[in-house]
Amino acid sequence: MSRSEARVATDRPQRYAKQLASHLGRRSETSWDEETGRGRLVFQDGTGTLTATDCALLLAAEAEPEFLDRLEDVVGRHLVRFGTKDELVVEWRRDTGEPGTSQRGTGESA
Repeated sequence: MSRSEARVATDRPQRYAKQLASHLGRRSETSWDEETGRGRLVFQDGTGTLTATDCALLLAAEAEPEFLDRLEDVVGRHLVRFGTKDELVVEWRRDTGEPGTSQRGTGESA
């Protein structure tokens, strides 16, 4: 399994994590614990975790190497869509030290 992580700066990490888990839960198994500020995403080809901190949402994705780009894209793309007004930026970093994919909000209404 390969692993990738992203730190998304936001003053509303809990809100975005909860929204992301709820939305992605329509097609995958997800959970969000408001008390701990942690969530889990289980997809057919990999898993993800969400961790809300004071000023960022920490994302992690694990999948076989051939599926990691897609998993990063699905999680990142949905998150930046929810955070359009905040112009969220998701830049994934692989456990190998190499950059992964990146997704950016445009500031425009979706």
